[in-house]
Amino acid sequence: MTIQVEIVTPSRQLYSGEVEMITMPGVEGEMGVLAGHAPLLTTLNIGELTLHNADGEPEYIAVSGGVVEVLPDKVIVMARSAERADEIDIARAEEAMQRAEEALRTRPDEDRQPVEIAYRRSQLRLKVARRRRRTRPGVFVEDEG
Repeated sequence: MTIQVEIVTPSRQLYSGEVEMITMPGVEGEMGVLAGHAPLLTTLNIGELTLHNADGEPEYIAVSGGVVEVLPDKVIVMARSAERADEIDIARAEEAMQRAEEALRTRPDEDRQPVEIAYRRSQLRLKVARRRRRTRPGVFVEDEG
């Protein structure tokens, strides 16, 4: 049994399709949704969203907050930002994390919240990007390490 999933950001529709299950970073913790789930409206945290496809190959997406509406036959994710693992530039994500780490060391406590969020986002982007590795051109599988 599958459930329709739509993932949108302010700038694009990232995904539209059927999956067996979706797991998401809710503000109360990670949540999983299958077809037939009770209706729900909640907010998303910064974290990893996973689409569990029928072919057994999960797809990983970095999301930076937002709102999700769950219906028995459909999940609509409205994310502030979202990137698939294969869209993330690892070098840029590492540079962003280094900049955030430096800012955390030098910022006064009252100015740290935006930097802490930037640091969490860069950590997430690296985690999601590293979940895949190239096995042959154009094919990605979950990182085994």
